[in-house]
Amino acid sequence: MPEWLKQEVLYQYSVPFFVLFIAAEVIFSSAMQLRLYQTKDTLTSVVFALCNISLDMLMKLVSFGVLTWAYSHRVFEMSNPWLYWGLLVLLQDFAYYVQHYMDHRVRLLWAVHVTHHNSMYFNLSTGFRSSVFQPLYRFVYFVPIALLGFTPLHIMFVYAATQIYGNLIHTRVVDKMGFLEKILVTPSHHRVHHASNVPYLDKNMGMLFIFWDKAFGTFTPEGTDVQPIHYGLVHDVEKRYVANLIFHEFKSIVQDVRQANLTWYQRAKYIFGPPGWSHDGHKQTSKQMQAQWLARL
Repeated sequence: MPEWLKQEVLYQYSVPFFVLFIAAEVIFSSAMQLRLYQTKDTLTSVVFALCNISLDMLMKLVSFGVLTWAYSHRVFEMSNPWLYWGLLVLLQDFAYYVQHYMDHRVRLLWAVHVTHHNSMYFNLSTGFRSSVFQPLYRFVYFVPIALLGFTPLHIMFVYAATQIYGNLIHTRVVDKMGFLEKILVTPSHHRVHHASNVPYLDKNMGMLFIFWDKAFGTFTPEGTDVQPIHYGLVHDVEKRYVANLIFHEFKSIVQDVRQANLTWYQRAKYIFGPPGWSHDGHKQTSKQMQAQWLARL
């Protein structure tokens, strides 16, 4: 098996367990009348996952080629395996945090990532509701790790492992987890991330460790808002067929950029500025909405 395909082994072995877990959650939801699942929404998540996986496979040679080039120019060598693997887990998780932060702060990247957020349900299948086009650029965030002396296969192996963990935290049936809440990203933390309640917007970006959010000011615990969590987007997508769910934010960007009498700076800001930015204030960013929320307290 080519080295660039070896990380897929983790995903392959995890599939039967996810099928079992999702089936158990569906049965529990039905028995308790929780209505955690909706068939069309779950099938949409499956379609997104298949699109993402297909593109990821097409990009494997490119991503591994770039990371291999970076590794060949590495600036460090580590012989201690405990130090090597410990640092790799930390660095890879931090790289994911940076990527995720940028996905929420740059509108063009948000247009890619929004597919993971435009479900109004939150369950284990939501973890597979992939950011469809993310394989086109995700590997760029891992280049500094390769330059530091970590092999491409090991980087992607750890990424796969943390992704598997990240899928498992998409659930409403697990309550808070005691002392683990201080260390790991838990289902409670991730419910906040998928909420469209104003205090929760752009919070809890981590995949494995929660201390990145606490260090960089993006942490908010569940319960900050007294209102029940509303999953999905601030303005939910009305036409919920697959193509529109994938491209709706790209279409909104085009509409905003094509407005009359804009400067080139304003047009660029509609593409690379934060989601919700507008030149005339007719829309608001998450920070502007949160400032208003705080002012009302």
